[in-house]
Amino acid sequence: MSAVLDSPARRFSVYGLLAPSGRRGKLLIFIFHRVLARPDPLLPSEPDAARFERIVSFVASNFNVLRLGDAVERLAMGSLPTASACITFDDGYADNFSVAAPILQRHRVPGTFFIATGYIDGGRMWNDEVIEAVRASTGDRIDATDVGLGEYLWHDAESRVAACERLLKDLKYFEPKRRREVARELAHRAGLPAEADTMMTPAQLRALADAGHELGGHTMTHPILATLSDAAAADEIGAGREQLAQWIGRPVESFAYPNGVPGVDYTVRDVGLVAKAGFRSAVSTRRGVATARSIIFELPRFSPWDRSMPKFALRCAQALATFNP
Repeated sequence: MSAVLDSPARRFSVYGLLAPSGRRGKLLIFIFHRVLARPDPLLPSEPDAARFERIVSFVASNFNVLRLGDAVERLAMGSLPTASACITFDDGYADNFSVAAPILQRHRVPGTFFIATGYIDGGRMWNDEVIEAVRASTGDRIDATDVGLGEYLWHDAESRVAACERLLKDLKYFEPKRRREVARELAHRAGLPAEADTMMTPAQLRALADAGHELGGHTMTHPILATLSDAAAADEIGAGREQLAQWIGRPVESFAYPNGVPGVDYTVRDVGLVAKAGFRSAVSTRRGVATARSIIFELPRFSPWDRSMPKFALRCAQALATFNP
């Protein structure tokens, strides 16, 4: 994989809706998780390659796309280019390497990838255990009453998706260890093997870094940090950083909070732990646009999920107009 280059400054026609002063010093940080080779009915919110190609083409043509670390540094120095953006990915899915990275490469823009190190090289995150258990189920339900959940019924493709979403929502805030156990039990009942090729390998992570992308921390096992003890949270944050740095042979300076809702999924304590671990910045999932006034360890991100590119462009313009420094 050859090195990527930051995209040059481009004209952004939608900016005609905005005064020039409204564009300066603002950073849109786009958030993605997976980029699928083809559409998946059980993952309706995840873009496939064709849709992601359209998004990246638009962003690369109209924004200065930077690695997060570079953008944060320039934001602090007051030298952030007008119309700046970052393209970020959470978790470390294999399709980030096989599908998303080649698209970024074609458009000569860098990405920032946040990695949950505990699942790299053969692991499967708890939510994917649940999704694949629902997919593999041959009946019309999953009965999880014996593991502290409910019964999840479906009768067609649409209701199967709804059942899957309810199951994920019900399990999300279980204690992390118990959540993993329940998800693995559901996967086992569905006949799924313990290992999978869902996540990247260390070699793929190194290849992304060598190609000019940034890799950041995302804990080891993607827990809801607010549910952990001080020691456990510090270990998840610090050990994940150390493991990732070892794999890629570079310092790891950016972090993404798992799930990322301020005050719900992480707290002020966790912000301090991230700084103490040696990170220089962190992103949340709070919707917004980053400015020089943003808290450097709680930068907001932006998720315009519109399938129509004109609507996508308009939402970008609205965000830049709405979220003022």
